[in-house]
Amino acid sequence: MEFICLDHQPLSVVEDEGFQRLMSYLDSRYTLPGRKYFTDVCLPQLYQTVFTYVDSLMKDNITSIGFTSDIWSASVCPMSMLSLTAQFINQNFELQKVVLHSQKFSGSHTAEALVAAFSDMFQAWGIPKEKVHVILRDNTKNMEKAMRDAHLPSLPCMAHSLQLAVTEGVMSQRSIADIIASGRLIVGHFKHSPLAYSRLQSIQKQLGQPIKRLQQDVPTRWNSTVYMLQSLLEQKRALCAYVADYDLPSMFTSSQWKLVENMISLLTPFEELTQQISSSTASAADVIPSIRALTRLLEKTAETDHGVKTSKATLLEAVQKRFRDIECERLYSIATILDPRYKDRYFSDAVKPQIRGLLSNVLATGLEQQDGEASLAASGSGPPEKVPRTGSLHAMYAELLGGDQECGSSENSSSASLQLNFYLSEPVIAQSGQPLVYWQNNKSRFPAARTYLCALCTSVDSERLFSTAGNIIDEKRNKLSAKNAEMLIFIKKNLPLMLKK
Repeated sequence: MEFICLDHQPLSVVEDEGFQRLMSYLDSRYTLPGRKYFTDVCLPQLYQTVFTYVDSLMKDNITSIGFTSDIWSASVCPMSMLSLTAQFINQNFELQKVVLHSQKFSGSHTAEALVAAFSDMFQAWGIPKEKVHVILRDNTKNMEKAMRDAHLPSLPCMAHSLQLAVTEGVMSQRSIADIIASGRLIVGHFKHSPLAYSRLQSIQKQLGQPIKRLQQDVPTRWNSTVYMLQSLLEQKRALCAYVADYDLPSMFTSSQWKLVENMISLLTPFEELTQQISSSTASAADVIPSIRALTRLLEKTAETDHGVKTSKATLLEAVQKRFRDIECERLYSIATILDPRYKDRYFSDAVKPQIRGLLSNVLATGLEQQDGEASLAASGSGPPEKVPRTGSLHAMYAELLGGDQECGSSENSSSASLQLNFYLSEPVIAQSGQPLVYWQNNKSRFPAARTYLCALCTSVDSERLFSTAGNIIDEKRNKLSAKNAEMLIFIKKNLPLMLKK
């Protein structure tokens, strides 16, 4: 049963001739049960075992949990699923990620239906609303209204917001839209013609270039469009040589090639940021610093601005519009200042006093029964960071940190204020440092770090879950029941936690 779940195998594999021959070869005395036994007995048993283990993880003195949720529709059958993933930090400051639900979601996706579904999901796990720190969702109106009506704290997915900002600021520009359309025609020509691709391969060999396929983009993913343009730019010489002898449905002019190059330079920091916030260790603490660094980079003039100045200005405006209230969001602010890589260095001077006061109030609760005389342990040592490339996103992080190392005010002599001032007076740790390792060494000082660093900044976990769902609900299993599909997905995502143990 583990083999079927972990390797995306259909339940019918136990009746396949090749698998039966393998089992017979390993032990001819063994009688392999049929598919019905695995479906009706083994699958529910393994599901219950994994469920019990995940439940024990979440009840191990966990007081605050971050969630993600999204809706997915299968392409091979009329089935929609609603996801719920959880992330929390245990007592040893170790990050734990689990999948709770990927259940069938029938009917219209109204806010009312979503409220009922979330109520059922939290009830199934015995999770009170007090433990729900935040739910990361997409930007759709029905999901936003459902969170509001259910009185559940929620935030939009940062990756989705970036997607909307890029679409508004760049992809909607006429000159760029024309280039993207031409690029799709070029890639489509080679994708649908083996002869054309064979000719391109021959030219690549003659030019001494590596044999690479051109990459097709997905219109709903702006970064895939960047990858497509990058693949075209890499093959510029080969494509120019190809068009000299053969026909293409479209081709870039010299000015368009330059515009492609500059547009890639403009969007590279967005791609860099998307990769950063989509990592398994990204948290709500990354939102304010990354947006501050991104906007500062967009405000600077660069040599590659030729032809994209309007797009750059529009893009800056779109980013500022989408993220204008992030410093006012309590969760983002406290998570950022509790991250030893950032502290209060990325806040504007106007809001720093309020942010420090807000955190001081949060810390006072956890320090009421502790002595606040000693300072925090020094941040962990490690190799020095590489000097960031000029004009890159990481260079903006370094620029924002430069010269802003002042100590916090010591006017208030309360225990919480003393601890806060000690903490803020220390240098930040390296950008590549590990906040949870830092707080593992200092967990007795600021217990609130466990609560605020458990929140994610994107709903990527739910999107990865649906990638798994797409591998399970495929052409060979398009009649799989929703109940069995959820059990298979649940085991696939959570069983590795037990195996690591």
